[in-house]
Amino acid sequence: MTAPGGMAYFSSLSTRNYRKYLEFGALCLLAIGLLWWFGRKLNWGEVRSAVSHSNPYLLLGATAIISLAYLFRALRWGAFLRPLGPARLNDLFAATTVGFGAVFLVGRAGEVVRPVVLPMRDPRVRASASFVTILVERLYDMMAVVLLFSINLLWFKPPIKLGNEFARVRLVGLILLLGAILGVAGLMWFRKRSPIVVKALDLFFARFHFIPQRLSKLIVSTLEQLARALRVLIDARELAETAAWTAIIWCSIGLACFLVIRAFGVPFGISETVFVLGWSLVGSLVPTPGGAAGAFHAATAAGLIFLGVTRETSAAISIVLHVIDFGPAVLFGFFYVIRGDLNLSRLRSLASPETVEHAVEDETLLPDDNPNQEQRLESPAAAAGS
Repeated sequence: MTAPGGMAYFSSLSTRNYRKYLEFGALCLLAIGLLWWFGRKLNWGEVRSAVSHSNPYLLLGATAIISLAYLFRALRWGAFLRPLGPARLNDLFAATTVGFGAVFLVGRAGEVVRPVVLPMRDPRVRASASFVTILVERLYDMMAVVLLFSINLLWFKPPIKLGNEFARVRLVGLILLLGAILGVAGLMWFRKRSPIVVKALDLFFARFHFIPQRLSKLIVSTLEQLARALRVLIDARELAETAAWTAIIWCSIGLACFLVIRAFGVPFGISETVFVLGWSLVGSLVPTPGGAAGAFHAATAAGLIFLGVTRETSAAISIVLHVIDFGPAVLFGFFYVIRGDLNLSRLRSLASPETVEHAVEDETLLPDDNPNQEQRLESPAAAAGS
């Protein structure tokens, strides 16, 4: 006979699973709707013709550059992790490609795969460290894109007929630039004042008992790990290293985008490419399966059409660019799975929201990922004391 507590647990688990499936189904419907909206007025014969007449050598070059960008991401991730502990490059690269492959397959929900795969492959890496450094990486990428897009707008020359409309785009870019600068300043302030902030939060949670203890512990633990990871912002050498890797990554992505656009005979330069890339990345924020399917295509095509490219050519470029951005990651991911480096059923269980929450909250490795407890890294408190 099942205990009442067990019944409640299974009921809660079932509810979470249903909610997860409903959310995924809703995102799939959103992707379908966006894809329909994207292609509803297209002449698909002309789109196929544009793809068939594109330069295959430039597209292959773009694919090779994107593959290198995944390696650069792995190297930067290692730099982010260094204040928290060592990590092997081959494991970083495997986790990076598998993670981006998961984003392509299931959307932004796949973001948790990358920080889960790394502790599975390298027991020395804490799950909490893996998750927090991914957060820092996302902050770097967002700021890099905003800086590229905003600074590019200062000298970007749009078509004359778009002068009035572009003035509003430039104003938005300047607001984003100011926001990025304030964001960096805020993170640096938090890193220097983190002990005071954490202590104040502890006192706040101790005084107001209506906040669940588990939630308060999760918040405090995440902020402590984030403060340690943000050391890269105040250590000159680490800041220079991570900023350099970020610049290399986004220069690589921009060059790949440039080659794809040129492969379709569109004579854009670097400035126009960065402008289109900014539109693409706005679309990529939509958490639909297929790597922001529909939203990425619509946003990229809109940026190209804004600059005078025909609708069908814009659609062809956006489709091919999307495939090139994620194709190498999917292939590498399949390679690691086929080779037996990853257990998909175990990965699925470890990537559940409940396991992720416990991993960050408890600052331990994911269950059974580190049978040798002597290899575990020192705790944040011990590291701070040293």
